[in-house]
Amino acid sequence: MAEPYAVPVTVRGYETDVQGHLNQAVYVNYAEHARWSLLQAAGISQAGLVAKGVGPVSLEMTVRYLRELRAGDEVEVTCGFDWGEGRGKTFRIEQTIRKTDRTVAAEITAVGGLMDLKERRLVADPREYFRALATDPRLFGL
Repeated sequence: MAEPYAVPVTVRGYETDVQGHLNQAVYVNYAEHARWSLLQAAGISQAGLVAKGVGPVSLEMTVRYLRELRAGDEVEVTCGFDWGEGRGKTFRIEQTIRKTDRTVAAEITAVGGLMDLKERRLVADPREYFRALATDPRLFGL
């Protein structure tokens, strides 16, 4: 399997809590930033999704906090799609937040789908939408 897409992030002081480490909710923001960055790198914009009548939705997310991050830490946030067999309407996104010394600070697993914005239901095969919208579907493992 190819290396997952990755985006660099610097931990900002205002994102830390009273203990001086990255606030737990910000890990989720970093994961979201990486997902939208991957969409953009693959040629998919928010406007393009809306024009196609779909929008990504998060159905479930698990965060495993493994090491603290502090202001000034440089990290990379990876993002890889797993379409799985028989998943149909959903897909899994595996993400890692890793310091420059390769220490894993957090692992995030999310289950998502694409919602039909008119019907307010998940589309039957999100892979086809990603293939049709992307200029580089390889970034999604397609």
